[in-house]
Amino acid sequence: MIEPYVDHLVREEDGHKVISYGLSSFGYDLRISNEFYIFSNVCGSAVVDPKAFPEEAMVQRVVRPHEAIIVPPNTYVLGKSVEYVRVPDDVMTVCIGKSTYARCGIIVNVTPLEAGWEGQVTIEISNSTPLPAKVYACEGILQVLFFKGERPAVTYADRRGKYQGTKGVVFSRI
Repeated sequence: MIEPYVDHLVREEDGHKVISYGLSSFGYDLRISNEFYIFSNVCGSAVVDPKAFPEEAMVQRVVRPHEAIIVPPNTYVLGKSVEYVRVPDDVMTVCIGKSTYARCGIIVNVTPLEAGWEGQVTIEISNSTPLPAKVYACEGILQVLFFKGERPAVTYADRRGKYQGTKGVVFSRI
């Protein structure tokens, strides 16, 4: 269901504190990878359109594990999970940003992972503060909560959802 899977909450690596990840009391804390896309106005785009996403407005930044990227004030960044997630047909998830970041004005958004969906999770990060903020690569960023129910008549996989099987950061698709 989650690869790589860590069966406990990791708070330290090689003697250094990290933002926790792995199995928690009622969910699983995912890590953000070391690849980020930062919104920039270098292309002169005035509008972000979800029907015609301006990929040229994104600047890619790759950092070393545990290195921080700087998220400029009032800016939005896209990243991806380290983990590849497979959601069973009778489960759906809700993802919530970790309080460590929320208390610093960093808002983490991920839409629900639907029954039957699989892939690397595209993670949306917003710096709501007037100051630059750090986000640490390969450390915890969000918690996934799992809800078991009846299998829906049509799963995300059954309907061949547009984000099924994604690997890497995926921009808006219609």
